Amino acid sequence: MKRVATIFSVMLASCLLRAQGDIDALRYSRLDFGGTARFNAMGGAFGALGGDFSTLSTNPAGIAIFRKSEISFSPSFYNTNTNSIFNNNSSADGKANFNFGNAGLVLAGHNDENDQSDWRGFAFGVGYNRMANFHNRISVEGVNNRSSMIDLWLGQANSLGTDTDSFDQFGTSLAYSTGLIRRPSTSSPNYYSIIPNYGETQTKTVESSGAMGETVISLGGNYRDKLYIGGTFGFPRIHYDETTSHTETVTNDTTYYLDHFTYSSSLTTRGSGFNFKFGMIMKPVEWLRIGAAFHSPSYFRLTDQYSNSMTAVYNYQGGTYTSDSPNGSYDYNLTTPMRAIGSMAFIYKNLGLLSVDYEYVDYSSASFHAVDYSFSSENKAIRNKYTATGNIRTGLEVKLSPFSLRAGYAYYGSPYRSGVNSGGPKQSICFGFGYRGEGFYVDASFVHSMMKEDYYLYDPTIIDAAHNTFTANTIMFTLGIKY
Repeated sequence: MKRVATIFSVMLASCLLRAQGDIDALRYSRLDFGGTARFNAMGGAFGALGGDFSTLSTNPAGIAIFRKSEISFSPSFYNTNTNSIFNNNSSADGKANFNFGNAGLVLAGHNDENDQSDWRGFAFGVGYNRMANFHNRISVEGVNNRSSMIDLWLGQANSLGTDTDSFDQFGTSLAYSTGLIRRPSTSSPNYYSIIPNYGETQTKTVESSGAMGETVISLGGNYRDKLYIGGTFGFPRIHYDETTSHTETVTNDTTYYLDHFTYSSSLTTRGSGFNFKFGMIMKPVEWLRIGAAFHSPSYFRLTDQYSNSMTAVYNYQGGTYTSDSPNGSYDYNLTTPMRAIGSMAFIYKNLGLLSVDYEYVDYSSASFHAVDYSFSSENKAIRNKYTATGNIRTGLEVKLSPFSLRAGYAYYGSPYRSGVNSGGPKQSICFGFGYRGEGFYVDASFVHSMMKEDYYLYDPTIIDAAHNTFTANTIMFTLGIKY
C-alpha cells in the first residue's frame, strides 16, 4: 500500500479545530469594486478626482470637491463563473447575486464668489460602500493517484494511538466513527485507511455567499480651491457563509467494499471593525490634480460558527454510516493591511479627463489575535505565503454634454510570494456611460474581471493543485439627486 509517511499531524489538528487560517486573512484583505457606477466604469481610478461618493472609502479628500449636496444609491447585478482543471479533468460552476454597491448622503456647503475666506467650503458625508463580494460556487473533480483525504485523519490518529477521546471532533473522530480509519485490534496503536490503493475519483464543491461592506462617516474641506483634504472613519462589516462537500468514490478497489464517502462542512463568519482614512488632493494648475491617501489597518472582531459531518457508504453488508461533529464557535480578532494610494488626473477643460491610481498593500502584514490562542503558526503562514504588491487603476471619461462615455482598466498584483501559487493577479476591464440632468444624474457601468488561482482540495503537501480560472461580470446603475 502506498502511504505518505510524513504528515504534519499536530499542525493539521490545530487547523482543523479552528476555521481561521491564511486563506481567511487574504479573503478579508482583498478589496474589490463597489461604490458607484461612475467609479466602476473608470476602473476605480478616482484618487485625484473626487466628487464621487465612492471616494469616501478610497481618498476621503474627494468629498471636499462636492459643491452641492447629493443623495445616491447603486443597485448591482453580479455573476461569477469558475472553470477548474484538476488532474487533467475540467469542470465548471457559477453563481449570480443582486446587491447594492452604495447608498450615501453628502451635505456640502460652498462659499459664494464674493467671500474672500481661505476655506471655500466644507462637506460631510455618511453612507455605505460595498468593498468585497464573496458570492461564488466552484466544482472540482478528478482522479487522484497520489493521496486521499483520509490520509489527513490517519496521520493524527497514528500520532495519538489508542487515545481516541483526543481525536479531533471535526475530522478524525468522524473518520473513525464511520470506519474510514481502522486498527487491527482494540489494543493496537496503529491505524490503516479503508482505501488501500489510491486512484479514487475526488469531487469537491464549495459554495460561498456574503460580502464586506463599509459604513463611512467623512468630513472634508476646500482650501482656496487648490488643496482639498478629508478624513473618513470606516466601520467595515463582514458576513461570510461557506458550505463545502468533499466526496471520494472508489472505483478501482473492493477490498473493504467502500463505495464512497462524503465529508461536509459549514462555516459562518460574522463581525465588524473600524479603520481610519486620510487623504488630500492638490490642484496646482487647472488641468492637473494630484492625490494621496493613507488607510490604517482595519481591526476586526469576528465570530466563526462551524460544523462538519461524515457519511460513508459501503457496498457489501456495510450499509451507510453517518457521524456529525458538535457545533463549534470561536471569537477572535483580525488585523488587515494598511494601504497607501498615490493618484494623478489630467483634465482637459470640460471635455474629458484621464486618471491613474497606484495602490500599495502588504498582504503579509495581516494577523490573527485571540486571548486564548497565539495564532503563531497561522500568522507565520501568512508572512511566508503572502507579500507586498501594487495595484494600478486607470480611468478615462469623455464628456458629450449632457452625456459622458467612460472606460477603465484595473490590475491587482498577486498577493502570493514567488513559487507559492501560479495565479493571483486580477484584471478588470470596465465601460460605462452617464447622463447629467437638472438636479439629477444616472450612470451605468459594466465590469468584466478575470483571475487565475491554484486551489487545493486539502493539504497541499500531499495533493496537486486544481487550476481555477475565475471570471465575473458586474452591471451597476447609480441614481443621484443633487440639491
